[in-house]
Amino acid sequence: MPEFATLVLAVVAAMAVTAVAFWVVGPALRAIEYALVCGAVLVLLFVAFFVGAEVLMRYAFNSPIPGHLEGSELLLPVMIFLALSYTQATHGNVGMDLVLNMFSPGARRYAGAAALLVSIFICSVLAYFSFKNAYQLWLYDDVTSTPPYFKTWPSAFAIPLGYALAALRMYVQALHLLDPDRFPAYEPTDADMHIQE
Repeated sequence: MPEFATLVLAVVAAMAVTAVAFWVVGPALRAIEYALVCGAVLVLLFVAFFVGAEVLMRYAFNSPIPGHLEGSELLLPVMIFLALSYTQATHGNVGMDLVLNMFSPGARRYAGAAALLVSIFICSVLAYFSFKNAYQLWLYDDVTSTPPYFKTWPSAFAIPLGYALAALRMYVQALHLLDPDRFPAYEPTDADMHIQE
């Protein structure tokens, strides 16, 4: 229980710092999300070519690439969790708003902020415990069970990073919902993802 209480205090302190330094956190978070989603896309493209090359090597040359399955599995959390905060920022996560749509606009705003605050604490708990797990993997220098023995901790560290940034993004969104004049929206737009001609 003391561990959970410490976590709650740390989250509340981080929320206070974020509210005070909002003008720095908002744009910085947007830049980090953009960089991480670009990294996730590059990893996705690499995995697609890697799996395609493995299929070609296996069936055309009867020479499969060693560790292709483990390598692809280890890159899945990287692809998903590096893009998690950006997906939250662009409202790309699946959400149920049937009940919220029945509220008046003012009540909908406060209910949305309350839902975000609950989600922040859930993501914070997930970030904390997944960080503990990734740290243990790093201490043990954990590797996959078959050659070429990939290290597992880099993939594991993508999970707490994704959850922590998603929690921070949710808090920025909650602040915007509660006081849009004082806390403007720092959310990526479609133009951010397209190359300007």
